[in-house]
Amino acid sequence: MKRKRRTQLDHMRLEYTFDYTKAIRGKYYRRLLKEGANVAVLDPDVANAFRDSASVNAALRSLLDVSEATRRLTARSKRSSKKHAAA
Repeated sequence: MKRKRRTQLDHMRLEYTFDYTKAIRGKYYRRLLKEGANVAVLDPDVANAFRDSASVNAALRSLLDVSEATRRLTARSKRSSKKHAAA
């Protein structure tokens, strides 16, 4: 039987000991809600197209501007159309 090769992920250093009995579940939950933290995970192919989060934000803002301009152009008129009565 072959022995399994150990990788660095198989073991942790001794200084990384965690005492989960002292852990508090949701410790930062309320603070994150208050600050409005929001995380969006990008697919790898999309993430490769951008250098950083600022460029992602710029692209999304320009997309929002285009969609708003297009919405105004394609929206139906709110005025009721008058049908001409045949005389």
